Amino acid sequence: MLLTREFRFHASHQIPNHDGLCQNLHGHSYLLYITVKGKVDPKTGMVIDFDELDRIVREKVLKKLDHNFLNNHIPLPSCENIAVWIWKEVKPELPGLDEVKLYETHDSCVIYRGDEDERAA
Repeated sequence: MLLTREFRFHASHQIPNHDGLCQNLHGHSYLLYITVKGKVDPKTGMVIDFDELDRIVREKVLKKLDHNFLNNHIPLPSCENIAVWIWKEVKPELPGLDEVKLYETHDSCVIYRGDEDERAA
């Protein structure tokens, strides 16, 4: 079963080697979806408690990125690299992590599902 939770954060960044407007300092209101795959625990009836998922994402991602300058945490903070960074931050506490979907704008997103080694685990 797949369980997905939505999160939002606001942050600024710049991509210095971009040949366009993104080389300038600017910000986005990001929309993040974290998907966890697992079996429903017969004792709890849940794949993971939403409160536990919230705690992990809040501590590992939102406290670091929300209302912050992403370049301080991610050397080249493209949407793609931000999604990989988020994956690496939450994966140790979410062994069932299946997907990170990150919208940089309302019509542009990336989906990261880990590298091949992580998918096989």
